[in-house]
This record gives sequence, C-alpha cells and structure tokens, in this order.
Amino acid sequence: MELRQLEYFLAVVEERSFTRAAARLHVAQPGVSTHIRRLEQELGQPLLDRSGPAVRPTQAGTTLLPYARSALSAVSGGRLALDELAGLVRGRLSVGVVTSCSTVPVADLMADFHRSYPEVEIHLSEASSDRLVAGLRAGELDAALIGVASKPPPGLHHLIVVDEPVVAGVVPEDPLAARDVVPLAELCERPLICLPRGTGVRAVLEEACESRGVPMRITMEAADPHRLVQLAERGLGAAVLPAPFARRHGDRTRGVEIVSPRIRARIALAWSAERGMSPAGQAFLDLARAALTPV
Repeated sequence: MELRQLEYFLAVVEERSFTRAAARLHVAQPGVSTHIRRLEQELGQPLLDRSGPAVRPTQAGTTLLPYARSALSAVSGGRLALDELAGLVRGRLSVGVVTSCSTVPVADLMADFHRSYPEVEIHLSEASSDRLVAGLRAGELDAALIGVASKPPPGLHHLIVVDEPVVAGVVPEDPLAARDVVPLAELCERPLICLPRGTGVRAVLEEACESRGVPMRITMEAADPHRLVQLAERGLGAAVLPAPFARRHGDRTRGVEIVSPRIRARIALAWSAERGMSPAGQAFLDLARAALTPV
C-alpha cells in the first residue's frame, strides 16, 4: 500500500469523480484509476462503487477512509514538524465556527494568524455545532468554535470563551415583557421559536426540559438568531436565544431571563484530544488562547 494510492483514493471519494480528482491532483485520469485499481487488488476488495453518476465508497471503502486520512495526515504532520524545526510554519489550517457566532472576533483571529503565518493556507467554514464536532473527530478541522451544553462532547479538549444567559425574546406589549425572569415550565406552555437541533442553545434547552420533565413545543426554527427575533417581533412565539441578540433588538424585543433552571449559552474553542495537532493548528491554538479570555 502506497501513500499515493491513499491520496488518490481520498481525492476520488471527496470529489465523487475520477475526472475531478485527477484535475485536483494535477495528474492524468487513467493514472488515478490505475493506482486505485492496484490498491483494490492488494486489499482484495472493491473500494469504490462506480455504477452510478457519482462515485461512492463501498462498505470496504468507508471502513478504509478514516485510516487513509490518518495516514496522510501523519505524513503531512511529520513534514510540517520538520519545517517548524527550521523556523517555518506552513501547510493548511482548517477552522470551523458555529453559525452566527458573532460574540467571538473570528475575523480578527484569522487576520492575526495570516499576518503571523502568511505561508499557511487558511480554510474557514461555518456549520452547526454537531457537524463541527464530527469534523474535529474526523480530522477534517484543526479547531472549532462550538456551542456546548453542560457536558462538552467526549474526545475533545475545550476552552469556554463565551458564557451568557439564554433568554425568552418577546414583544414589548407581551405581559411577560414586564418581568425579569420566567420559569422554564411556564415558558414552555407557549409556542417557542428556537435554533435547530445540533446547536448549543437548542442542546441546553432540551437538556433543561428533560431534567425537569417539561415538554416543549417548538413551532418554528431558524439558524440565524436575528431571524428568531424577527419571528418573535411578529407575535409568532417566544424566541429562545442568547441574551446579546435580544439586547441588539431592545427597541422591539424584550429579553426575559429563563430560570428554574437558568440556562446558559456557551461557546468553546475545541480541538481533538485524540489526534496530534499540526504545527499550523498548534500555532492557531496558541494565538486563539492568548487572544480569547477564558470564562
């Protein structure tokens, strides 16, 4: 088994096409096919399903995929570590950010890192927390800013950098707007507007409801907290969201803190506890931990 074979196999799986994989690798398409065919012969099993319009991994290919990624990552990490010894940091940095993470200066972090390490190719992606956690575990991300519940996801190191109350956003004329707090059980008697499953706020809300045996009725979902506020402003329900988003719309929305229990929205800087960190990833972690104040 050769590293080149694994590299070609991984490219075909990610591109779902021999032609696009060859273009990405800057090699001829027959060469890609030949190397993968030899790999399949060596392993004694087909790794790719070529029958459909898009190439897909077989069960054997899916099983091999994380090991191929780990092997290539290990070789790349070794090369980068040697570069680091020579005073160089280059390669690729992949960072994930939970959707609508506006309380962390992500753009400033990226700009500071680029100024310090201009040779590193930076990739930034935005997704729900559960997808970012999956990316960290699969080795697709070096670090991510994720929403976390009371128990952080296993297999990850984390540093809490944002910890804010979760509130119910209601219109000023709502009777609830005259109060400072609302018990969770009382709030859940209303239709709720919330972030979708896989986000930190949704996770802590579900966790709190389950711990108190309180059923909840979520009638509307939106990935953008500002959209939640817009829906609440039109009298469509109480928006469950971090306090800063309600404060930004203070002229049209009143944020009432949820109690019994109090619910917190937490953002954590997270990275894998089970995989070695590349020099670029370690440099980013060092910069981020210095720039972000732990809570």
